[in-house]
Amino acid sequence: MSLQEPEHIAVSKSKGIELDWKDGLHSSFNLAFLRDNCPCAICTGAHGTEPQKTNYQAGNPFQMYKPALKMLACEAVGNYALKINWNDGHSSGIYSFEYLRKLTTEGGS
Repeated sequence: MSLQEPEHIAVSKSKGIELDWKDGLHSSFNLAFLRDNCPCAICTGAHGTEPQKTNYQAGNPFQMYKPALKMLACEAVGNYALKINWNDGHSSGIYSFEYLRKLTTEGGS
């Protein structure tokens, strides 16, 4: 068991995800940050395609014409990750705890 594993995970479909790590570190990720940092092959361009960046963090001055970002579901993937289904139709991102920890220590949310 690693100290860099989450001890507690709190999911809010309207706000985001918070993690308390076994070594005392705390992470807080809002919805826009999570969607903009989706680790899937489509979003990162891992298969040699152009990365599909969303840029939800920048905001949209015409938000009335676009539905607000929402998390429809968040489920555990084994004991190592979370899978999020978004209201924009995207659902292939698997956020490993290692990846979430990396986002935290690299100056993420």
